[in-house]
Amino acid sequence: MEEDFNQEVIIDKDTENKIFGKTFLWMFLGLLGTAIVAAYTYYSGLFIDIIGNGYFSLLLILELVVVLVFSLLFKKLSPTAVGILYFLYSMINGVTLCTVFAVFELSSIVYLFVVSSLIFAVLGFMGYKTNKDLSSWSSYITVFLIAGIILSLINLFIIKSSGFDLFLDWFVLALFFGITIYDINKIKMLQSDPNFANEKVYIYCAMQLYLDFINIFLRILSIFGREKD
Repeated sequence: MEEDFNQEVIIDKDTENKIFGKTFLWMFLGLLGTAIVAAYTYYSGLFIDIIGNGYFSLLLILELVVVLVFSLLFKKLSPTAVGILYFLYSMINGVTLCTVFAVFELSSIVYLFVVSSLIFAVLGFMGYKTNKDLSSWSSYITVFLIAGIILSLINLFIIKSSGFDLFLDWFVLALFFGITIYDINKIKMLQSDPNFANEKVYIYCAMQLYLDFINIFLRILSIFGREKD
């Protein structure tokens, strides 16, 4: 394992540019769709009907179902189906994230979105410049993710502490810093996989980065965002 971790990989620049170009294009389109839907849902007043009629919980369940289908049936689905599921998830996520506009001031949302983008770019650059295989991080990431979920549930139903909630925000933020570096590095290493020359694999990688960015942005917003009076 140690030898694999320290082994440097020679990267073909043309292939690398193609990989990241298509992956970031899909990621950008997903984020753009989420932002547009979130803003429309809030400013049109649609979110009042969604929350008032109890549809919000159903949307969260639907969001989870789409992710599970995307993950479990990814290899069997066509590129078109994978693309549809990706945009369906980003649209549903946009509806659920409309609450961000209800809680935080717009100027704070825009400012911290830019800050999150810059941080994501730095983390991406770190993962990109690392020519070592970081696959050994996978087990640690899984453990910390499970720990974060368990601690969040404990705080939600038992502890109910705002101070502990702030600790969890910092914990998850730091975790997704590491996950972003790991995912960018993993995408770079995937160029040696012959199956990567497939549009749906770019979408899968875009989904990973999309989720990384969303989690970083939401945690930064939770910690530093200016709430409405």
